[in-house]
Amino acid sequence: MTTDDRTDGKRTPSGQQDLVPIHAVRARAYTIPTDAPEADGTLEWNATTIIVVEIDAGGKTGLGYTYTDACAARLIQDTLASQLVGRDAMDIEGLWQRLYRHVRNLGRAGIASTAISAIDAALWDVKALLLDLPLARLLGAVRDRVPVYGSGGFTTYSDGRMREQLRLWKDHGCRWFKIKVGRDPERDLERIRVARRAIGEAGLFVDANGAFHAKAALHYARRYAEQGVAWFEEPVSSDDTDGLRMLKHQGPAGMDIAAGEYGYTAADFRHLLQADAVDVLQADASRCGGITGFLKTAALCEALQVPLSAHCAPALHLHAACAVRPLAHQEWFHDHVRIEDMLFDGAPRVRDGTIAPDWSRPGCGLAFKRLDAAPYAIS
Repeated sequence: MTTDDRTDGKRTPSGQQDLVPIHAVRARAYTIPTDAPEADGTLEWNATTIIVVEIDAGGKTGLGYTYTDACAARLIQDTLASQLVGRDAMDIEGLWQRLYRHVRNLGRAGIASTAISAIDAALWDVKALLLDLPLARLLGAVRDRVPVYGSGGFTTYSDGRMREQLRLWKDHGCRWFKIKVGRDPERDLERIRVARRAIGEAGLFVDANGAFHAKAALHYARRYAEQGVAWFEEPVSSDDTDGLRMLKHQGPAGMDIAAGEYGYTAADFRHLLQADAVDVLQADASRCGGITGFLKTAALCEALQVPLSAHCAPALHLHAACAVRPLAHQEWFHDHVRIEDMLFDGAPRVRDGTIAPDWSRPGCGLAFKRLDAAPYAIS
């Protein structure tokens, strides 16, 4: 039977196990205000939108989500759900391929890929629930806990607020800390010194969100290195692979160049890796095709011996992060940590600088707090 054939839950002529048809797909957008104005090197915002997807199959409901524009919920409801209902919930790879074929003329990257990412996460959750396994066990866990780095330090923060945030993560045992740079480069130099004093000898990361051109980025990389900055994320746009490669090879020794959070397809990651443009590849399961896309990206990293870092959405990544060998760490991003704790029962907590699944709970271990989310729903 091909993945294009609808199923009715009956045994197939070839004697396969009963299939598990998908009965319903739901998607809703919620916009959560930030707890203070936020900005990085190239963008300002005061709210974050999350799309929550639920998939019913075999008496279970799988949960997935993504951070993107609210229009992704309409895309799921009006266009993508019809490609899922009636088909086998256990055939995740087949459904993943089917969804990406279906959006060919819409464009696979961007909104379409974030929508598919949320669906894919919900499919993995429902499959693990049907098998009564924690998702990490189903995927094949290679570690029990995932190291995280504290991430925030927005350019809108006062020095005092940034110190407070960094010290909280330090109290939680984090070994690495990341702040935003690029809005005011000369002021950033003092902010980096403030951060260094707050965290002591721990690892200090900076993220410019593509704010610089290559020569300026190289100049500031050398100045950041004086404060022991060990990671420079998106010093230039992720589209500038030549600039990234130049920084990787000409930048200060001991400073990793990282990019990849805006990778949507396998080709995006292959391009960065083939160009020898990064020391560490980032991937975001809420953008790159969900758990399935994240696993495929991890396989590329493993083959090429490049470390992988999971970008944002820690609760979404947690189980997959336990199952991929090249993982270096998971971003503990302030906005998403706050939202996931608000909206999902079972959201992870940091202990000794790591997060871990609840191994007693099947699936992704999350339950949607529908009543808590209701005030933020977009009609």
